[in-house]
Amino acid sequence: MSIAIFASIQAKPEHRDEMLQALRQMVSATRAEPGNLRYDLFERDGAPGTFDLYELYVDRAAVEAHRQSAHYLDYRQRTAAWLANPPEVKVSLPLDLAP
Repeated sequence: MSIAIFASIQAKPEHRDEMLQALRQMVSATRAEPGNLRYDLFERDGAPGTFDLYELYVDRAAVEAHRQSAHYLDYRQRTAAWLANPPEVKVSLPLDLAP
C-alpha cells in the first residue's frame, strides 16, 4: 500500500534561498530512492519561503528508508537553524487514486 506525505516547511526570510537550494538537492536525491514514487516541491503563492512537498512512497518501509537516508539526515541537520517553525508533516493512506 502506498504512503503519501504532505510536508510544509517555512524558512526564515533571510534563509529562503538557502532552504530552496537544500530542498532542490533533496528532490533529486529522494527521487533516486528505490521506494520513492513522487517527490514534488512547491512554494506557496503569496508566501515566499513557505514550501510544500508532496511525497509518495511504495510502502512504510520506503518511508523509513527515506527518513534514515544520509541525504535526509544531512538536510535536517543543515537546515534546522533556517526554520521559522517546526515542519508540519502529515502522513496519509490512499483511498481512491487515479490510475
